[in-house]
Amino acid sequence: MLYLSMTKAQIQTEIQKLLDTVPENVLQDVLNFLKELKDQPDNNFNLANNLRKILAEDRELLEKLAK
Repeated sequence: MLYLSMTKAQIQTEIQKLLDTVPENVLQDVLNFLKELKDQPDNNFNLANNLRKILAEDRELLEKLAK
């Protein structure tokens, strides 16, 4: 699923839907990741690109974790 033309509000809604399905123990890791990402300079996208790669490669595992 590609969400290239979504508004910020739409993206936040989709993220919230996904977070509602994630086990509580995973939420802390997600929170920590987002805090790290927030502290990165705008021109440093390595962390975000790595996450995107992990999500794409390990989608099945992440779906199992969410159950």
